[in-house]
Amino acid sequence: MKKIITTASALLLLQACTTFDPYTGESKTTATAIGAAAGAGLGAVIAYIDNKDKDSRTRNKRILAAATGGAAIGGGIGYYMDAQEAKLRKQLRDSGVSIQREGDKINLIMPGNITFATNSSNINTNFTSVLNSVAIVLEEYNKTLIVVSGHTDSYGSLQHNQKLSESRADSVANYLSGQKIMSERLEVVGFGETKPAANNKTAEGRELNRRVEITLLPIT
Repeated sequence: MKKIITTASALLLLQACTTFDPYTGESKTTATAIGAAAGAGLGAVIAYIDNKDKDSRTRNKRILAAATGGAAIGGGIGYYMDAQEAKLRKQLRDSGVSIQREGDKINLIMPGNITFATNSSNINTNFTSVLNSVAIVLEEYNKTLIVVSGHTDSYGSLQHNQKLSESRADSVANYLSGQKIMSERLEVVGFGETKPAANNKTAEGRELNRRVEITLLPIT
């Protein structure tokens, strides 16, 4: 039976397994903590992709046709994603971006307080260098689907938060597209306030919830 970890349980487990700000990426985190923290956003993205009507085979063929070598990763998926993760960690050290790994999926969490001004979908100018670093790695490892998802805290109306989450995800995806990342690789979705990673009743929790995530999925 698959064990389901609730958001509250995941947060308690994360706090027990690590002592650093989860957005610094500086200290080591145990595998248990990483697994607990990866739940809310990543699970929503996987469900979104699984239920999407778009013809994934056609999309994947287009991506692979433009990718280095023109073929799927095959049996070396784990190694491919390991190498990509290592390069991302090197490029994003001290950037404020958290990197999570679950199986063959990589999740980059970009907190809204360093990516956008309050209630804005315009990317902070001092954050573009971070996105440039992300784009360098994504261009090199071009056999991955890139899902950009936006999330908010629970302040404001559902409609406003949904629109803001979509606008912020669009801004990040458009920026990456302008850095030579194929538009076919990019999927954009906004989840509004529906997928919190922490408790919205605290300032710290709301800060964790205001985020954009970039999920990298291998094309097979």
